[in-house]
Amino acid sequence: MVIMVIPPASPMLITRNLLYTGITRAKKLLVIVGIDKVVDFMIQNVEVKKRNTGLEYKMRMIKEE
Repeated sequence: MVIMVIPPASPMLITRNLLYTGITRAKKLLVIVGIDKVVDFMIQNVEVKKRNTGLEYKMRMIKEE
């Protein structure tokens, strides 16, 4: 079961990819909590932005320890 809360947010954060991830993780039930217009925007928002999470740097630091 997946409960996806989708608040109004920056277009960079509410993308079709994020919605797809939530849908594909749900095996039996998906509950989407949010405004219809925001979900509709996510469906149309196909832009992919590079996310600067610092994950690669953190993984390298762990490896060096």
